[in-house]
Amino acid sequence: MSEGYNQYTEAVLDHARNPRNVGGMDDANVVVQVGDPDCGDTLLLFMRIDEGLVANVSFLIKGCGAAIATASMGTELVKGKTLNEALLVTDRTVSQALGGLPDEKEHCSNLIASAVHAAINQYISTITGKAPPVDFAVNMPAEAGNKAQEDRVDE
Repeated sequence: MSEGYNQYTEAVLDHARNPRNVGGMDDANVVVQVGDPDCGDTLLLFMRIDEGLVANVSFLIKGCGAAIATASMGTELVKGKTLNEALLVTDRTVSQALGGLPDEKEHCSNLIASAVHAAINQYISTITGKAPPVDFAVNMPAEAGNKAQEDRVDE
């Protein structure tokens, strides 16, 4: 951080220094982990969903101050909300709620937004018993040494 702390808003500094909703959760009914391979940040999100509401949410994180601040703010934005309201939380809404982030830190808000969306999707698929379809077919050319592709029986 070449410019130091003055590149961050007071809201970012407050949430980085005093993060809300930090820690594990024994009664979570959804737990997801997301990460950013480019910067190494990792977020573990715990969520308790009851009767269509985000009753409780907490997180553990390995990341920079901006990642901590965005996770803290993101959990504040979804706590007590309906699932549909929580799905409206995006990386942009988290960043805006913090008064903005430096350009090189904008990606941090994607961690919490992705985690919230993944947690809600996981919860819905668990409740309905319907997981989103997964396509395991890989179309590799036979000349690349893919013997299994050559031997595949069409259904």
